[in-house]
Amino acid sequence: MSAIATKIVEKYNLTSKTSVSKLSQYTSEFLENLTDDRKRNQAKRRLRDGFKFSNEQVSILIPNQRSGKAKVKHKVPCSAVNLAEVSYRKTTPSDSFQVPDLTPQNSEETIRDLAQRILRDKLSIKDIRVEARALANSAPNANAGSSRLSRLRRELKNLGASFQTIEATKFPDITKDANEIQKDRRKFVEAFERIDYPDHFTLESVKERLDKYDISTPPDLQALADVMIMLCIRPAELTTLCITNAGVTGYAKNRGQPDIPRKFRSIEKNQERAKELLTWIQNAISSGRIGDPGKPGVKWFNRFLKDYDLIPRHLRKIGAVYAVVVHGAKNLAHAMTIAGEALRHNPDNNTSPAQNYVVVNYRRKNQSPEQARLFQIYDKD
Repeated sequence: MSAIATKIVEKYNLTSKTSVSKLSQYTSEFLENLTDDRKRNQAKRRLRDGFKFSNEQVSILIPNQRSGKAKVKHKVPCSAVNLAEVSYRKTTPSDSFQVPDLTPQNSEETIRDLAQRILRDKLSIKDIRVEARALANSAPNANAGSSRLSRLRRELKNLGASFQTIEATKFPDITKDANEIQKDRRKFVEAFERIDYPDHFTLESVKERLDKYDISTPPDLQALADVMIMLCIRPAELTTLCITNAGVTGYAKNRGQPDIPRKFRSIEKNQERAKELLTWIQNAISSGRIGDPGKPGVKWFNRFLKDYDLIPRHLRKIGAVYAVVVHGAKNLAHAMTIAGEALRHNPDNNTSPAQNYVVVNYRRKNQSPEQARLFQIYDKD
C-alpha cells in the first residue's frame, strides 16, 4: 500500500535520483510487504505521483508478479566467466553482486530459450551451473530465484535433458534461503493478512447460486468466480482442468510432471454437476463469451472482484475452507486431508501444503464481521 511504500522510501532515504542498481537492493523488502496486486498497484502510484520515481525505477522496486508461463528475462553471462562457485547471497546497501554481461548481442532470453541453448550448445555441467546460477541471481530474492530454477528444470525435462543436466541446476543454498523467505511469509500472513468476504460470497450464497445455474445459458463473471471457489481453482487451470471418473487432471501446479489424477473434492459433492459447471465455463472461454483470467496481465476479473474486496487468489483459499466445512471435518488432521484434496496436492507429501494457503475469517451468511472466526487449516505446533 502507499503507506508501506512511504515507510520504506523514508527509511532508506530513497529519491528519484537514486541509481537503479541501488534501488534493486530494496526490491525484496517491497515485495515481502506488498502481498497482492492491489497493494502493489497502490504503492506504484505513490512512488510515481508522490515521490516522482520514473516508470523504470518503479518497475525495479516493485516488479510485476506473474505466474507460470510468463516470460522471465535475465542477463546471460559469457560462458567463459568462471562463476560456478559464486554463491547466491542476499545483498545489502554496501554489498551487492552483479553478474557480468559480456554478450550484449544476446543479452536477454526467456527461460525456455535458455533451456534450448543449454541442449543445443551441449554445455558442460560446469557451464550449466554458471547459467543456472546467473538465472537465480537475476531474481529479486531467493524465493523468486528458486522458482525460476524450477521452471528451467521443467523446460529441460520437457526437452529430454539427461538427469545430470537437470541436477546441475540445483543449489541447496538457494533452496534454503527460499524456504526461509516462505517461512517468514507464513508468519506475516498469520499476523497481518486475513481474508474477509461479504455476504455475497458466503458458503450459503455460493452454494445457492451453484445449484441454480442453468448451463444452457451463457455464464457471467459471477458464475466464473463461483466455479473457481467450488473447485479451488487457479485462473491458469480454467482451460486445462478435467474431471473424469478416474479423478481430476490438468492442475497447473504440476505442469511438466506426470498428470496423475487426484481425488475429486469440491463443495459441490455431485461430481457430474461439478463437471457440467466446469465444462460450461471452459466452453464460454473457448468461444470468447468470457475472457480467460489465466492470461498474464488480465485486469477485468480483478475489477469485478474489487467491488467485494477480493482478488482471484482469495477464491482458491476460500474454497478450501468451504470444502472442509461442507465435508464435515471431524478433527484437525481430517481438515488438512480434505483441504489438501480440494487443493489437489500430492497425498504423499507428509507436511500438509494447505498451511501455505488458508487464513480466512470464516463466517456464515448474515453474521457480522465481528462474529467471524479465524479459520487456519494447520497446526501451529
